[in-house]
Amino acid sequence: MTFPILETKRLQLRELTLDDVDTLYDYFSNHDVTRYYGMSAFTGIYQAENLITHFEQMARDQKGIRWGIMLKEENELIGTIGFHSKSSLHKRAEVGYELHPAHWEQGYASEALDAVMIYGFAHWQLNRIGAVVFVENEASHRLLQKKGFQREGILREYMVQDDITHDAVSYSLLKKEWEQN
Repeated sequence: MTFPILETKRLQLRELTLDDVDTLYDYFSNHDVTRYYGMSAFTGIYQAENLITHFEQMARDQKGIRWGIMLKEENELIGTIGFHSKSSLHKRAEVGYELHPAHWEQGYASEALDAVMIYGFAHWQLNRIGAVVFVENEASHRLLQKKGFQREGILREYMVQDDITHDAVSYSLLKKEWEQN
């Protein structure tokens, strides 16, 4: 598979490589980034290497795809976004994303999400894009609702992070809803 590169006005979404290990470690070791991610903050560089390897395997197995979010002008990796839990049979996948805190509240997640939704609905022919968000993650709730995702309900004790269970909210956006927008 040739890895697709997506472009927006300010961003390039591209394949993550082992050259990105230090940057990924930098923000995945930041508790502010991981507190709603469903995993503990990284404590070793090997964890960033393993994450990149996991993303590569997921793409090879056609179970998902994860892009690095690059600022075009600075040529700087600021986060990742992509699909996981892809089901070709059922034409659905879940979307996930994170950004380094220095780049929050600047519209980058929104811009990247638009590009990824276009890819999912047009290229992958998805009918449904889902998202699962920690109840406390207000920024993610606002972003998904702004993009037209519908809140479906609470997934009780759905995530375990640092041995603590967390409820999550399930969202979805259907292709017909996206096309109407």
